Amino acid sequence: MLSRILAARRLPRTFAVRAYSDSRSEGSVAQSKAFNKKEKAHEDQYIHQHELEQLKKLKAQKQAEVDALTKKESEVEEKMSKK
Repeated sequence: MLSRILAARRLPRTFAVRAYSDSRSEGSVAQSKAFNKKEKAHEDQYIHQHELEQLKKLKAQKQAEVDALTKKESEVEEKMSKK
């Protein structure tokens, strides 16, 4: 009797079959040209925005250095004019 119960438990597992779709409609979105173009456009937009932010930071750093040099030059000129 125990063998019948074990066989009954194994039976559904051996006949279980997964149904996978063979059609291309499920993965066609990722393979379509329009999707690839849209994804590339989003990536390009992100990169462009990131580069603009980096340029703003660099311009701010440059301006800070120019201001510091201008201040140093004026200090040097003041010392030279006092002598």
